[in-house]
Amino acid sequence: MSDRFEYRGRWALVTGASMGIGEAFARALAGRGMNVVLCARSGDRLAELAHRMETEQRARARVVVADLSHPGEAARAWAEAGADAPIHLLVNNAGFGLHGRFEELPMHRQAEMVSLNCTAVLELAHLALGEMRPRGAGGIINVGSVAAFQPVPMKAVYAATKAFVLSLSEAMAEENRGSGVRILCLSPGPTPTGFQAVAGTRVKLGQPGVLPAEAVVEAALAAFDAGKTQVAPGFANRMTSTFARMLPMGVAARIARRVNESR
Repeated sequence: MSDRFEYRGRWALVTGASMGIGEAFARALAGRGMNVVLCARSGDRLAELAHRMETEQRARARVVVADLSHPGEAARAWAEAGADAPIHLLVNNAGFGLHGRFEELPMHRQAEMVSLNCTAVLELAHLALGEMRPRGAGGIINVGSVAAFQPVPMKAVYAATKAFVLSLSEAMAEENRGSGVRILCLSPGPTPTGFQAVAGTRVKLGQPGVLPAEAVVEAALAAFDAGKTQVAPGFANRMTSTFARMLPMGVAARIARRVNESR
């Protein structure tokens, strides 16, 4: 895709914006001249981030507090975000993971994961495309994971939700080829954020595939600008995603089990 995506003066909606990759996206987009709607459950954190963006980056930032795992919240958040100006870029970042055996993890938490990681992504992308395609301009960045490329024992439902995001994104990108709307699936590896506290895992910089959130976002936006449909930032993560697709699914699952049990 050769046409340059226009950031300056337009509005982006970033979900899961209160920390980690979401916060890094919000700041990076503000640095490119975008106005940003920050969406997450934590109103206090969002208000603090909005204030910092306005004072430090001279960006316009608005806050939409929503728990996107609840029915109807995605539609409400989208309507509120675009009430004053159209959204030209959606960053579907909100999500969480859990670590443990499938039958031992609480069922209600796993169902909540599916609602947030899959259903909210689906609903927001559908709403976004409904507005972006008719005007022939816009973009969607869906945040997946390198876990999307193979079954992952001890993170079974999380990996399945991210496989959904990857497949959906690739199909959407092909459907919208030539429409003026670009779709990217970002597949980061382990990234030190608040995600690990919820998932029950630990990562630190220096481990293979681990990148800071800011580096992940810069790689994502470079791929988005280049018109790519999928990116796994970092050499180790690119190799993981490539080889996982080449291996028999059972072999990939056994390797993933050993890695996750060791953590």
